[in-house]
Amino acid sequence: MTQVLSAEEQSKDRFFQQLAKVAEEMVEEHGKDFAAGALVLAARWVAENRLGKPEDLQH
Repeated sequence: MTQVLSAEEQSKDRFFQQLAKVAEEMVEEHGKDFAAGALVLAARWVAENRLGKPEDLQH
């Protein structure tokens, strides 16, 4: 039985695929430690609502 994904699920799947590709490229060029650190830092920025804001407005 094939499960049909909703539009939201399809969108999320595309983002996961993009993240996986970026992570693979970072590992290839700079190693696992860099890739893991960069992804954790990005997650922190998302959690702290710091994406797309000028540095002086982040604090």
